[in-house]
Amino acid sequence: MGESTTSPNYIELCADIVSAYVSNNSVPATDLPSLLNSVYAALTKTAEGQTGEKAELVPAVPVKKSVTSDYIICLEDGKTFKSLKRHLRTTYGMTPEQYRAKWSLPADYPMVAPNYAKTRSELAKTMGLGQQRRKGSAQVKAAAKDTAPAKGRRTRKTV
Repeated sequence: MGESTTSPNYIELCADIVSAYVSNNSVPATDLPSLLNSVYAALTKTAEGQTGEKAELVPAVPVKKSVTSDYIICLEDGKTFKSLKRHLRTTYGMTPEQYRAKWSLPADYPMVAPNYAKTRSELAKTMGLGQQRRKGSAQVKAAAKDTAPAKGRRTRKTV
């Protein structure tokens, strides 16, 4: 190969790419010049380090409208959910922190709809969850008073 490694011949590279594409796809002869130009432009941009402009992220719905009282709308696909965490994990492989970072959301952005969280909280309270620790600590204190050693005379150890 007579090419130097410091300056590649973009015209030859472009011709090789276009000939490989044309041999496997049917392209009208009138489209060949535009195909050559686009491939050559892509090669030169890539060589210069310009792979293209970053596309700005556009959410499926506005961020302010994504949280309602009954559901949360996913910014990725616009679907509604009561809890967003599982959808993000299974569909996009994201954690809530990654989702918040991607869309520049605040750390307190909810992953659960407010009414759903309230309903679940009330259900847990009616089941008695969260009360065991308080009752348990009072019972432990009462039991500790019962098992305290009685103060009185000591007896001698027998050997």
